[in-house]
Amino acid sequence: MTTRYAELLARGETDPDVVGLVLSGSHARGMASEHSDLDVYVIVREHGGRWSTSRSPELDTIIVSLADLADTSDRWQRYSYRGARVLLDRLGGRIAELVHAQATLTRTESDSWVREYLDGYINFIYRAAKNRRDSRPDLAQLEEIEAAPWFLWTLFALYGRIRPYNKYLRWELDTDPLPAPWTADHLIKSLTGRPSTLFPDLERVARAKGFGVVLNAWDDLDLVR
Repeated sequence: MTTRYAELLARGETDPDVVGLVLSGSHARGMASEHSDLDVYVIVREHGGRWSTSRSPELDTIIVSLADLADTSDRWQRYSYRGARVLLDRLGGRIAELVHAQATLTRTESDSWVREYLDGYINFIYRAAKNRRDSRPDLAQLEEIEAAPWFLWTLFALYGRIRPYNKYLRWELDTDPLPAPWTADHLIKSLTGRPSTLFPDLERVARAKGFGVVLNAWDDLDLVR
């Protein structure tokens, strides 16, 4: 524990405006290296008090209001709460509940995200297939690169989960594995090579989970198969 981190915790624990402290990042997930800083969310009742966000190579202090913490509209930010550690919760478990809500998907969210991202993934691999067909392998690879994040959003949403940041993909799958064949080694190799090769297995899972309507909206899936 660094001095600045200890001072931050002590200040937060004695300030009545602070209702929660949450450790995120590599330290919370047990992945810290000598280059890792500490990422701490300071939860305040509302903005405008004595606290302000600050960042340094040693410690990032991010000020979040209760309203901010309850707002799940920022999809990309939500994964920062996955694996986070609640250090202080003055609201009888409410901070922990809000952190959990940020880090997980509701059934409605999962359904909506799968439909959106599966369609996007198919769009990119379909474009890649057409470029390969027309002897444009370099442009096909550009489309494959674009397809990778859409695939990850789709895959994790199919299982009711938030897409991890790339840095934490292996940690995520080691900590909470997905069913075969979705191992970290398999995904990383395919996503950094040709993400379209993952389509047959993804199609199987998507149809089994009731998303055939998204797939059936495409007239020429044989081209990507």
